[in-house]
Amino acid sequence: MAKRVNEIIIFVFVALFSKAIGAKPYWRTRWPIDRVSTECLTWQLAVEANNVRGWRIVPAHCLSHIEAYMTGGQYEQDVDYIVEQIESYVSEIVVGEDGMDAWILDIDDTCLSNVIYYKKKKYGCEPYDPMAFKAWAMKGECPAIPGVLGLFSKLVKNGFKVFLITGRDEETLAPSTIANLHDQGFIGYERLTFRSPAYKGKSAVVYKSEIRKQIMEEGYRIWGNVGDQWTDLQGDCLGNRTFKLPNLMYCVP
Repeated sequence: MAKRVNEIIIFVFVALFSKAIGAKPYWRTRWPIDRVSTECLTWQLAVEANNVRGWRIVPAHCLSHIEAYMTGGQYEQDVDYIVEQIESYVSEIVVGEDGMDAWILDIDDTCLSNVIYYKKKKYGCEPYDPMAFKAWAMKGECPAIPGVLGLFSKLVKNGFKVFLITGRDEETLAPSTIANLHDQGFIGYERLTFRSPAYKGKSAVVYKSEIRKQIMEEGYRIWGNVGDQWTDLQGDCLGNRTFKLPNLMYCVP
């Protein structure tokens, strides 16, 4: 009899324990192995969702996380996935015969990659250094981002007019940037716009909005706008759709 009572007590205890565990949200039963990594994943999500705005540097404890993301293959996979979504959208567009169907592309970390440069800057854990970046850009050695180069080529081949809009300074960086784009295969774009003295001191949103407005006033239909910064994709005259590429190394306010 005592044995039977003990069995009943054990059964009831197990049943209550199982019910208690099962009633908890699933995420509370999974203890993180590396708390730093999970914190950096949370920061990454908040940044890409534009919930953290105007941040200046990458949190120092996230250096290893950002390095692994940017150089370990996940970044390329994410870019390629977004490009697939863009190409799927492009395939549904009927290009007009008037030659006025347009796309907008940013340059830095949209067409051309600065990962090599930011490796020396601890992937954004160090404050932005405008003089060092200018020296890097003047070398004209930024490699193309393969997925975006492929997208660019398809857009041009399909009859779209591609406009490149960059925040790079016209007076100092135009020659090296033009040569860099050509060397990397970005040939056949309609127009490349740099930040001229007229836009000095204006925010990226205001500057790029005004350039897009000018393009639309010329009669172009902007079907899509691609950039790595939220400020590439905010403001006026954005076009029919916008596509955000990942960038965890810096934020352009």
